[in-house]
Amino acid sequence: MNRCLAIFGPTASGKSSLAYRLARELNGDIISVDSMQIYRGMDIGTAKPTSEEMENIPHKMINICDPHESFSVYDFKRMAEMEIRATLQSGKVPILVGGTGLYFDSLFLNTDFGKFDIAPRIRKELEQLLAEHGGLFLLERLRSIDPDAAQPLHEKDHKRILRALEVYYSTGKTLTQFKLQSHKNKSEFDFLKISLVFEHRENLYQRINDRVDSMVKDGLVEEVRRVYETNLLSYKTASQAIGYKEIIPFFTEEKNLNECLDTLKQKTRNYAKRQLTWFRRYEDAYKLVMDNNEDPFWTALSVSKQFLKEEKI
Repeated sequence: MNRCLAIFGPTASGKSSLAYRLARELNGDIISVDSMQIYRGMDIGTAKPTSEEMENIPHKMINICDPHESFSVYDFKRMAEMEIRATLQSGKVPILVGGTGLYFDSLFLNTDFGKFDIAPRIRKELEQLLAEHGGLFLLERLRSIDPDAAQPLHEKDHKRILRALEVYYSTGKTLTQFKLQSHKNKSEFDFLKISLVFEHRENLYQRINDRVDSMVKDGLVEEVRRVYETNLLSYKTASQAIGYKEIIPFFTEEKNLNECLDTLKQKTRNYAKRQLTWFRRYEDAYKLVMDNNEDPFWTALSVSKQFLKEEKI
């Protein structure tokens, strides 16, 4: 019985705490589904669970590579599936938790990542267009070619914008067409999807603001200084992490710290909006309300136990 729990939602919604409590109750291992928590040395800014928060519960897919290393959704799917199988074979419950929608998609849809031969000339031309005109220019071009692929992307998500355009100009087919073809085989795993939602958006935003304040108390500014001074943010993937580049203007004396933190809170709220939009597409997910003055754990535990016993929810 290849049954797994998948807990997802916007940043600061309480995913990690809920997953930990469920893991303790259900004899589970936690598998992170977060594209930034994979990097070593970027801890506070990526909201990694602390050693106290991971006490006695294995947490996998965290701190598995350095910021200079390339790590794709293909790498994630391959490694995460290995961890899921190992967890199931040990008789424990895999509990996937995170906020990276593309990673969840790869597992839910069982994406078959075909290999594309990208002509170096095409890649070079697109990178030159990016340098000359910026991400929004290329994102608009992608919208005219492949609106479905463009819809969840932000203009600063250069890597994915370039990838989608590379595929189209190299093959004549859109990334969406390839994805439709790649989702023919059903996943070997059965997922209970639990989506963390808020009845009142302002409650989520307050959590985000509080989290940023808490990160500062825990040493976020010092961590960003170290990351900045060691040039870790020069690497493309790591540089996308919210929580680092927003504070750098403080070190360069372009802004004071409060201005930087206000920007960080706003950028995080914007990111949460994009996450909510992405996860809304999972219509079969159980929606767990996080702000109704009740402890959502008990509802999540009840639903999870029914699912794991193969009872109808």
